[in-house]
Amino acid sequence: MRLRRITRAAVLGAGVMGAGIAAHLANVGLRVLLMDMVPKALTDEEQAQGLTFEDRAVRNRLAEAGKARLLQESPSPLYTPQALDLIETGNFEDDLHRLSEVDWIIEAIVEDLGAKRALLERVEPYWREGTVVSTNTSGISIARMVEGRSPAFRRHFLGTHFFNPPRYLPLLELIPHPETDPKIVEDMRRFAEVKLGKGVVVAKDTPNFIANRIGTYGLLVTYRTMEAMGLSVEAVDAITGEAMGRPKSATFRTLDVVGLDTFLHVANNVVANVSDPDEKAAFRAPDVFRTMVERGLVGQKRGAGFYKQVRENGEKKILALDLKTLEYRPRQAFSAPSLVAGQGKDLKTRLERLLFADDVAGRFAWEVTKKTLLYAAAKVGEIADSPADIDRAMKLGFGWSLGPFELWDLLGVRRVAERMKKEGETLPDWVEALLREPEPAFYRQEGTEVVVFGRGGYAPIVLPPEALSLKRLKAAGRTIGGNRSASLVDLGDGVLALEFHSKGNALGTDIVAVANEAFRLLDDHFDGLVVGNEGKNFSAGANLMLMLMEAEDENWDEIDRLVREFQAFTLRIKYARRPVVAAPFGMTLGGGYEVAAAADRIVAAAETYMGLVETAVGLIPAGGGTKEFLLRMVERVPEGVKLDLQPLVNHAFETIAMAKVSTSGEDARRLGYLRPTDAVVPNREHLLAEAKRAVLELVRTGYTPPAPRKIPVVGEPGYATMRLGIYQLQNRRAITDHDAVIADKLAFVLAGGRVPKGTLVDEQYFLYLEREAFLSLIGMPKTQARMAHMLKTGKPLRN
Repeated sequence: MRLRRITRAAVLGAGVMGAGIAAHLANVGLRVLLMDMVPKALTDEEQAQGLTFEDRAVRNRLAEAGKARLLQESPSPLYTPQALDLIETGNFEDDLHRLSEVDWIIEAIVEDLGAKRALLERVEPYWREGTVVSTNTSGISIARMVEGRSPAFRRHFLGTHFFNPPRYLPLLELIPHPETDPKIVEDMRRFAEVKLGKGVVVAKDTPNFIANRIGTYGLLVTYRTMEAMGLSVEAVDAITGEAMGRPKSATFRTLDVVGLDTFLHVANNVVANVSDPDEKAAFRAPDVFRTMVERGLVGQKRGAGFYKQVRENGEKKILALDLKTLEYRPRQAFSAPSLVAGQGKDLKTRLERLLFADDVAGRFAWEVTKKTLLYAAAKVGEIADSPADIDRAMKLGFGWSLGPFELWDLLGVRRVAERMKKEGETLPDWVEALLREPEPAFYRQEGTEVVVFGRGGYAPIVLPPEALSLKRLKAAGRTIGGNRSASLVDLGDGVLALEFHSKGNALGTDIVAVANEAFRLLDDHFDGLVVGNEGKNFSAGANLMLMLMEAEDENWDEIDRLVREFQAFTLRIKYARRPVVAAPFGMTLGGGYEVAAAADRIVAAAETYMGLVETAVGLIPAGGGTKEFLLRMVERVPEGVKLDLQPLVNHAFETIAMAKVSTSGEDARRLGYLRPTDAVVPNREHLLAEAKRAVLELVRTGYTPPAPRKIPVVGEPGYATMRLGIYQLQNRRAITDHDAVIADKLAFVLAGGRVPKGTLVDEQYFLYLEREAFLSLIGMPKTQARMAHMLKTGKPLRN
């Protein structure tokens, strides 16, 4: 199915959300017209410059400010700063006529029904039939918003609820109203998934749609349970974070980020728009929240909320709010046996040890979970057609590890239901129907399909053609080898997958062993290999703890063996008889990048944070990473062109020595980690399918393995140039003495050692230089101190 042609968009409203949406559209290559109101008064600066209301600089000031803010925000809303060039600014008085030039109009002004309706009335005269019009709203009625517009306009209108920040939160709720053309909904769903990289759910036009409806209810239940049990802000956050499969920000830190005033607006929208008295009461915010907003204690944007950061004696401290006195006090540690019992365990074990525990944390967590599960079940059919849509919305929009119905399955549907009934709760009829199944579960695997139980019984969850799920394939019996750290999965069409699933996807001997089996299978049974996984990150590199333990025991021969084995692994990837495509995403660091760089192609997710970071722990890349990055620099020189390599080598030296990590897939291309032939995919859920397609394309075009090549090096003169730079930095105390030692080792490797400038060296020679530098550095006490500090704190040590 062809994607809807959308190349130009207009975003109406340049506030935080509007500018963020514009940034993300520009990230994926759309040209964007960002507009806002004409200011009502001149600034002092504008008056000093002699500007008037006739000047475009004044008239576009609000839109220009929204655009400029994109370069200041952290984390950046932009894949690269260059994306900003695709955003043009305008205003509602002078530029509405330009709406006839665009393919998609997104209204993103203040959350007020009257204001949105008034703006849409002004938009319609310039609207061109065929152009999609959408509103970004967190819960206002889509149907009411478009009342009074023409039938054609209404057919092209729907809600597109982006979650903030639009670049990083993958959820996009599409909300049609009764007159929206179904083809528009389907076109926008596919466009958002494929081009914008969004996880899309289609929601009903009900107050707050899906994620905010369930999430807001859950937060209010959390507060009321907290109040009933007399718990503190810190205690609730200790329970409702990672222990319950939720983000680290838990409950009250999340509210501080969102803004308590924003939260109250969302809650009040339900109160104003539902008829059930019990539901109105459930969404009525507590008086203490209203008092906090009146006092300006709304969260991070005002510097104080449920938490406040202060500086005492030159040190930063976090204070917590006592909700009884509304005074700040030092944070109080909270623990419970059930929380301790789950520490370091897998999610299922953590949840079971918490939710079925008879201590304060367990009773609290169960009550919150029970109420949330029951509310989600009651809303199936009202806010979404399928339980799967509710689960997906909560995972993608609120960062839950499991949606409500996935959690219910994990704990045992019958076990949870029986406890609920024992406590006097009433289950919806459709859940009672599920309980009549021999083995009740909301989700069930049927071949390579997954079906979900809803109000109409079981129905399949259909993956889009761009998606491929290792989890589904493995459940269907497509695993053909592996161990506790890696698996081999048949992707179909003659393509094999090597999947990492070690702790943190750290690379070790177990993974190398499975990879070697993959290469044997490639010779006779498969046409190509995809290296990828479905973990939190592709891989943050080698097993640092193992390396440190061996170094502390002075097992130098063992370290040498491990490095040689890893070098052989990356070489086998590079020179395999069949094409190999790597599919990195998230953190792709150190050895993780070295694996990806050895492949014929990289198909990276847009959110890929790629880098050779070994210098941060006192080492240099030794799995072929230094060599491969240098090769990428050399490849920039067209064949037959004589060009001084030193600037390219200097770039490689600076990038590796400073442990530069890309801020996106496109930024990885800018830094040189990706080649021009590598691809960046906006939607991580499509990554494996795109990598598989890349393998099949290499096969179709007659793949032949690369031939080993000689690498030209800058030799001793180039080494001297880099050493001079190191000396100057050291002399200015910009780097420590140990930084200088590491940098010198790296410079020696990148220069090709003590050889004349222009010498051609082979890859084994380069690998030898890498290995020798690595072994030399890991034996140094200061490097071992850096490794230990990173393992303990997750932060680099500058010793």
